[in-house]
Amino acid sequence: MLLTQPPVSLVRKYRPTLSQLALAMGLGLSGLSVSALIHADPVVDVKQAFAIPSGALDSALVLFGQQSGVLVSVSGDLSQGKQTRGLQGNYSVDQALSLLLQDSGLVAVPQTGGGYIINRPEPVVSQHGAVQLPTLSIQHKREFRVSKGATNLPMEIKDTPQTISTIEQESLRDFGVSNSNDALRMGTGINVDEWETNRTGYNARGFDIMLTQVDGLGMTNDWGLVEGQLDTFLFDKIELTRGANGLLTGVGNASGTINFVRKRPTNEDGGEVQLSGGSHGLKRLALDYNKVLTEDGEWAGRLVLTQEDKGSYLRALNDKRTSLYGVVEGQIGLDGVLTLGLSYQDSKQRSPMWGSLTLPYADGSLADFDVSASTAQDWTRWNNQSYNAFIEYSHMLSPDWEGKVTYSHTKGSSDNKLFYAYTSTGYLNDDNTGLLGWPYRSDSESEINILDVNLTGVFDAFGRQHEAVFGLSHSRQTSLTYTYDGATFPVLPAFPYGGDVYAEPNWGAKSVASDGDQNITRLYAASRISLTDRLRGIVGINAIHLKRDGTAIYGGGTNLDNETTEKASPYFGLTYDISPDVMTYASYSDIFQAQDQRDVNGAFLAPMKGVNTEIGLKAEWFDGDLLTTVAVFSAKQKGLATIAGFDPVAQWNYYEPMDVTSRGFELEATGQVSENTQLTVGYTSLKLTGEDGSDIYEWVPRHTLKIRAATRMPMLPDLRVGTGVRWQSDVSKDGGARQDSHFIADAFAAYALSDNATLHLNVNNLFDEKYIRSVQYGAIYGAPRSVLLSLDYKL
Repeated sequence: MLLTQPPVSLVRKYRPTLSQLALAMGLGLSGLSVSALIHADPVVDVKQAFAIPSGALDSALVLFGQQSGVLVSVSGDLSQGKQTRGLQGNYSVDQALSLLLQDSGLVAVPQTGGGYIINRPEPVVSQHGAVQLPTLSIQHKREFRVSKGATNLPMEIKDTPQTISTIEQESLRDFGVSNSNDALRMGTGINVDEWETNRTGYNARGFDIMLTQVDGLGMTNDWGLVEGQLDTFLFDKIELTRGANGLLTGVGNASGTINFVRKRPTNEDGGEVQLSGGSHGLKRLALDYNKVLTEDGEWAGRLVLTQEDKGSYLRALNDKRTSLYGVVEGQIGLDGVLTLGLSYQDSKQRSPMWGSLTLPYADGSLADFDVSASTAQDWTRWNNQSYNAFIEYSHMLSPDWEGKVTYSHTKGSSDNKLFYAYTSTGYLNDDNTGLLGWPYRSDSESEINILDVNLTGVFDAFGRQHEAVFGLSHSRQTSLTYTYDGATFPVLPAFPYGGDVYAEPNWGAKSVASDGDQNITRLYAASRISLTDRLRGIVGINAIHLKRDGTAIYGGGTNLDNETTEKASPYFGLTYDISPDVMTYASYSDIFQAQDQRDVNGAFLAPMKGVNTEIGLKAEWFDGDLLTTVAVFSAKQKGLATIAGFDPVAQWNYYEPMDVTSRGFELEATGQVSENTQLTVGYTSLKLTGEDGSDIYEWVPRHTLKIRAATRMPMLPDLRVGTGVRWQSDVSKDGGARQDSHFIADAFAAYALSDNATLHLNVNNLFDEKYIRSVQYGAIYGAPRSVLLSLDYKL
């Protein structure tokens, strides 16, 4: 049974008088009937501001009636003793009423004369006379999924004492984005250092982002690098939490966390198919279909499939990617929900760049090549496959407490033939010679298993209701890499050269180059404590046991020798509601991160430790349609691995521990500014200093500005247009490349051919700006202007 908006003709506004409210309260206390007068706006999606504290359900309904109203009645026998978590913020009537009744075992039944009656869900009798149990639990969860965000507690973004940005599927569709790197470029405060074609580093607030999650589960990225890209069509949204992530994993740094939120089954049959074509031979097909599997609605499934084949502006580069995701969700009894999911991705890359371009000359000037310049050879390849299976079971132990068990299994494999071009001096000769070649072949495999058990709910203390989560998780990651003999190190001709200047070697025997085993067991707890009607505190702690064995992921032969670390990290936060629309906050967290980097002697660096603090102000505007955030942050990381040089004999970079401090502020406004216009503006300013107070990490932009805007044309209601702008200040690398401040503009137009069909046109890098997209490890040019044409059809 779903909560539904009554027809407009049945909705009647009703403004209660004080005497009527008193009468309603009196009837409720006498156990006869309590009527709260609730305003249901004739427009289903119009939101209203509510400020209702947690506590007794019948009292909350009366407050609800004071704030607006259509008549809502409930028997005192039903509501007596029941509690609600309260309501703070802007919601539609259906959303607000559903949230107030959450976990009460009651439903709101619309009445033909207007208003609602609160009652128990009635059983449904089938054609064969069997009684079918109601499906409120699972359908309610599908309708109102709330992410656990930065704290492991189910909190809205506005109420979380950290900066969180979301990139919704609608924005990804508008701007023709289908891969995770392009999606993350849209995020406030996130820098994408794509310094070769298949490995990428992300950073925020001056530090590498070490943690990427899917639905809140994940392990740290080795060396802060992500291999390959995810197809974003598989996800509803991407959440970007900036700042320390100690409550999420117990390990991490002061940069942030990337969380991909999977698509889940919905309550309606239907879906969409997308056909796309564009520059560099791009061809793409994407399908998303949801099906309610049983007549009673208890079970539903969803299937997502994508197939993409595209060339590149880089010489000879080609990518083929197939992604498949299926998920089934259903109700077990009255209180249980079971979710089963499986995903598969196969990525094949031809002529990839391993490493990037060398641009500096000895005099400090930079070479200027065509944007298509590549160091790759025609025989090279970088193939990745990954499988993920997950199972979730949640159970309502009582109206106030829910238990949840999640298991995730991920297995990946890689098959590589690569070619690296480098110089022993770090710069080119005047005639563009001086490059040496390094052919490389490897096979690798990895496996990640994560088990998480948690208990989430509310409890009463000191006359108030509070929220809490307790959890235990264990994760294990294993990796194994084989390399092949047969590599030589040829002297290469002047750059740029072709893809046939060095033939594929005759590969010899393979041997183990690296293996590793990492285990993390953590016990975590957090509580959101209601100190007053407006003031809330968040207290949390992570206690972890980390054990690593084997060798580093990138070899070197140095054993970790059962390295064991135990660490407890506290988290503190305060939020204060200045008004129903404005909240100020402060948060503090310890940070801790084991490190895979080695010093000049080959020994692994000690774990990085530090602290992160943040204060901010969040405000909602236009009935909650627009959220603005202002945040000031400070983080210090002690003993952070920082590149110090290159060992030409061992063929690896070596590092030294440094104390690095990041300070700055962020501004973001996101949401709907008018009936037809959506806007997201994000600005980040930061200062990075080393132990002596001087600037450090000069390859990180100190200022970034990102704007996305989309609007429907009033004179042509079937047409939507929009633009996206990314600007950053200058960056450089000592002894390497540099890039002046620049901006990149994208644009789109979407025209509805019918109720089901929409045509999209995207133009990326509208002004064909030539720029270097990353200078951290060498250099590589960004993509020139490109065009994409797509047809979306609703099924």
